[in-house]
Amino acid sequence: MTTDAMPPSLWAASAPPPPATQPLAGEAQTDVAVVGAGFTGLAAALYLAEHGIACTVLEAAEIGFGASGRNNGQVIPNMSRVDPDDIVAAVPAELGGREKGEAFVSLIRDSASLVFDLIRRHGIQAEAVQNGWIQPAHRPSRMKVAERRVEQWGRRGAPVRMLSRDEVATLAGTDHWHGGWENKTGGRINPLGFARGLARAALDAGSVIHTRSPVQNIARGAAGWVLQTPGGTLRAQRVIIATNAYTAPGLWPKLARTVVPARSYQMATSVLSDNIRKSILPQGHALSDTRGDLYFYRFDENGRLVTGGGLMVPFGWEGRIRDRITERVKRVFPQIGEDVKFDYIWWGHIGGTVDKRPHVYELAPGVLAWTGCNGRGVALGTALGQELAKASAGVPLREIAAPVETRLNTILGHEFKALGVAWTIGKNRWNDARD
Repeated sequence: MTTDAMPPSLWAASAPPPPATQPLAGEAQTDVAVVGAGFTGLAAALYLAEHGIACTVLEAAEIGFGASGRNNGQVIPNMSRVDPDDIVAAVPAELGGREKGEAFVSLIRDSASLVFDLIRRHGIQAEAVQNGWIQPAHRPSRMKVAERRVEQWGRRGAPVRMLSRDEVATLAGTDHWHGGWENKTGGRINPLGFARGLARAALDAGSVIHTRSPVQNIARGAAGWVLQTPGGTLRAQRVIIATNAYTAPGLWPKLARTVVPARSYQMATSVLSDNIRKSILPQGHALSDTRGDLYFYRFDENGRLVTGGGLMVPFGWEGRIRDRITERVKRVFPQIGEDVKFDYIWWGHIGGTVDKRPHVYELAPGVLAWTGCNGRGVALGTALGQELAKASAGVPLREIAAPVETRLNTILGHEFKALGVAWTIGKNRWNDARD
């Protein structure tokens, strides 16, 4: 897809403007070609440029056009459905086993800190607030989830702690939940501002970025790889495909079939009065709970409550999501009153995998990709961007902090993905009501 403008959203209305870019025109050459100007591609480009390696980014639309510019902006250093012990156990011996699994867990553990460090180091204007992330338990039985995660992440050095029901009520500004846990390295950002800031930093370091340049074909050349766009040709020694949920079916054989794009709806209220603002998430935390049909909340810098949710089917989506989330907000935060107004409603795709894990692939010699953010793309996508850049800079694949697979984990029945998403949302809602 190509477009000359970002889809309407709070972030598009409030982020600093992007750096000037142009489509690829004619013939060009680089060391590393990066497909996609989201968190992964831009973090990779920045790393490569800072290490003296020529890099060119090709973006089908605009910087941050996909999930990177449309998500809720919570910076969360864990996975949504799998815990550290599960991640370690899932890495087979031929991919590095326990040692590689622990390295990957450490990468995830430090991923939020990496985001905020980049923001500080490059002076990125992204409304960054690193006051912590909390995951409250929506039922008493879900406190076992909190206990398990605190134990497993704490064992690996993450700054986590359990929260009592009273502590969650104080931090969240409501008694809706039953306790939970906190990771102090998490936080919140304007995600489009972060993407645009990464792009500016990458350009300043020497990278090249071409927007409105969808890659139509990637093929072997006489000395590397040839990427074709409507306006030109880019030749590269190595390639990073950083498109995740927005991977076009024809970009690379079967890669799009490794991930299911699921709509995630985001909404921002009008600016709340100061007294109400101070009563909700008063210490500036980001929050997402233990539901499968997730409840999630954070503020922007102007005092808008930013939340959202999912729908089983997308028809009539704006009216239905507005009604659904309005009722939810009034129930969770009764102090907000009856007159809840949403000034912005938008959506983007989350890249989901069947096993709820991210997968890094070597698609061919010199061609790397990953899919499956599973709702944790801000921190994880940035961290994996740097790891893919390291590999493209010459670090052996066995030494980067993620297991690298050569066989694609394609999803059976991928052509029925819309039905699968609807079924998963329905199942999550059913499970949320049970102990």
